[in-house]
Amino acid sequence: MTSPAVVDASPIIVLAKAGYLSLLRVVSDPVLVPREVAQEIHRRGSNDPGVQALGQTSWLVSVDPGPAPPLLQGWHLGAGELAALTYALANPGTEVFSDDAAARRCARAIGVPLSGTVGVVLESKRRGVIPAARPVLEQLRQVGMYLSDRVMNQALTQVGE
Repeated sequence: MTSPAVVDASPIIVLAKAGYLSLLRVVSDPVLVPREVAQEIHRRGSNDPGVQALGQTSWLVSVDPGPAPPLLQGWHLGAGELAALTYALANPGTEVFSDDAAARRCARAIGVPLSGTVGVVLESKRRGVIPAARPVLEQLRQVGMYLSDRVMNQALTQVGE
């Protein structure tokens, strides 16, 4: 059984664009999408794969995170990141999936479980959902995800590639 997961925009956007959105189900089913994250993704336009995924994927479930607590003020978070962290704080045990540097720093500082798009790919490899992580990570890079060689190589080492 996986723990609940709340996601910000970047994992949905890049995984959908690369054709790997279904990997999110490896970490949680359903995957919780704060309404602010959905609004951010919808601004990309109706032809965007992330926008289409929100409308066609039943396991991407919209949630209302509620008001942001004072603890999250001062972290310079975008609306989507703030909403994901707010939801996770209000629902202990929920893991946040974000690629945003400020959101990642904040989550670590306040003790919220955290991963990102690379973590989704690595967990998919560990569970045998994909045979290799490298091709998926390369495809994510090709669709615009920033991933340094150093981070990619460190990640691949974790799954024996």
